[in-house]
Amino acid sequence: QVQLAESGGGSVQPGGSQRLTCAASGIIFKLFVMGWYRQAPGKQRELVASITSSGATNYDDSVKGRFIISTDMAKNTVYLQMNSLLPEDTAVYYCNARHYFASASRNYWGQGTQVTVSS
Repeated sequence: QVQLAESGGGSVQPGGSQRLTCAASGIIFKLFVMGWYRQAPGKQRELVASITSSGATNYDDSVKGRFIISTDMAKNTVYLQMNSLLPEDTAVYYCNARHYFASASRNYWGQGTQVTVSS
């Protein structure tokens, strides 16, 4: 069974930092593009950042220069380091794993973790 186990969500003040962790199991990690998505109330789920097995990264413009996505290949784990957090970053964050060649049938999601930026 495929599982994406997320941790690291919580409440933080504007300007603060938070690190999200996603530990994947049941997949061949190098065959997947890993990503973080987020969904704010009343909004569509959007891609925040992604990373390939070769280390290529992609960021939404709203988080460039503030967020860093990285992986630990040996641990099948992907991280999202979030710095200089803004109230607009408040959302449920989801870990995603998408197979390079079978994305329609092998596209997996974590349960989501709430990140709240306030005060």
